[in-house]
Amino acid sequence: MTPRSANEAEPALIHCRLDELLSERGMTLTQLAEQVGVSLVNLSVLKNDRAKAIRYSTLAAICDALECDVGDLLVRA
Repeated sequence: MTPRSANEAEPALIHCRLDELLSERGMTLTQLAEQVGVSLVNLSVLKNDRAKAIRYSTLAAICDALECDVGDLLVRA
């Protein structure tokens, strides 16, 4: 296995199902951002599987807003 360069992205080991959950609930990313108090940009990063970390408080707030469990939102890729 060759080492990755600094510009090369690591494969996502966790997939965020935010898009699917929003669609199922008829909610937009903007609505979720307002309800949770997280920026639209940060939620977009999470939705597109580019997040490196997430605070537990943010994760809990998203799950509360979407009425789901963490395992519904984040799955192993």
